[in-house]
Amino acid sequence: MLARKSIIPEEYVLARIAAENLRKPRIRDRPRKARFIAKNGACNLAHKNIREQGRFLQDIFTTLVDLKWRHTLVIFTMSFLCSWLLFAMMWWLVAFAHGDMDPSTESTTNSTKWTPCVTCVRSFTSAFLFSIEVQVTIGFGGRMMTEECPLAITVLILQNIVGLIINAVMLGCIFMKTAQAHRRAETLIFSRQAVIAVRNGKLCFMFRVGDLRKSMIISASVRIQVVRKTTTPEGEVIPIHQVDIPVDNPIESNNIFLVAPLIICHVIDKRSPLYDISAADLALQDLELIVILEGVVETTGITTQARTSYVAEEILWGHRFVPIVTEEEGVYAVDYSKFGNTVKVAAPRCSARELDEKPSILIQTLQKSELSHQNSLRKRNSMRRNNSIRRSNSVRRTNPSLIVPKVQFITPEGSQSASET
Repeated sequence: MLARKSIIPEEYVLARIAAENLRKPRIRDRPRKARFIAKNGACNLAHKNIREQGRFLQDIFTTLVDLKWRHTLVIFTMSFLCSWLLFAMMWWLVAFAHGDMDPSTESTTNSTKWTPCVTCVRSFTSAFLFSIEVQVTIGFGGRMMTEECPLAITVLILQNIVGLIINAVMLGCIFMKTAQAHRRAETLIFSRQAVIAVRNGKLCFMFRVGDLRKSMIISASVRIQVVRKTTTPEGEVIPIHQVDIPVDNPIESNNIFLVAPLIICHVIDKRSPLYDISAADLALQDLELIVILEGVVETTGITTQARTSYVAEEILWGHRFVPIVTEEEGVYAVDYSKFGNTVKVAAPRCSARELDEKPSILIQTLQKSELSHQNSLRKRNSMRRNNSIRRSNSVRRTNPSLIVPKVQFITPEGSQSASET
């Protein structure tokens, strides 16, 4: 704009822009690694080139439960329709073999005593309706079986058995799909971000977990695994190397009482894979921390599992979770609007190994934070004092009645002395 108005020469503007572009470092974002576990707990894994597809049919019940709802409903409907059509064909064949389909038998029935296998079955449509009545036990009363055909009795027994099996399998499948364990895991929540801060003089990896329902998770336990790509000394590349890391839990059974949101802590010590990682190295690490929460649902008794993961970009160094549990009128209240909120705290930027080798780093960090806190308090107090003085001056200027008038005192000698109060 300035160059167009001829205020600054165009050659100078172009040269300055070129110099600024040269001084700016060009940082290329490294490609983001695919997560092994998504934030909602789903496994980011695709199975390809499975040759033995028949193994899924060997466990047909689990296959039906794992299908999507639209596929399950289609199979549910088609299983009943196919069974009704199959037995309708069998009833039609029984009636045709016995001669119930012959029109001449109608006149014979009126003159002599003719007993059909199934009354009122004269076509495939009537046989289909009779098949539905038998399997669903509706029994409208218009069609019924007689003692004339033993084969019809056998078909009746067979259809009842097949119908009971289909009912048991399909209803059990529908029940298991509605009562699956991962449905209960939808109300088990994790914080979107994890933090690393100092707790009890040690660097700790922490995250928050909570349960939105009042019904509890019995025998709840938390496990943490680190997944990274490693290479062995022999040159073997392990793309998904899983390492268990311990959880700091004062209870010997390693179970947690998840009645309110808890902060799960992992102390970064010599056994931890994070022992040699500093704040500067964390952004360059290609690792993923998987959190697994397992427990038994109190209402159903089914074991459930909730999962999530944290990559390096989701770990905040030098932060701490804000408290969300307060006591109000004799009841502990949980404010879930602050579930994932963190606050910045003083924490050394070095690794846990360096902190163990030089404990003075922690003392210096705490002293610096204390000094900065005192300076911020002084600045805040001075700003408040200045604001109050400015406010009082502005009030006096706007209200002249608050200004104290000058008073003159006359001495006996006649001299006047003016003093301002």
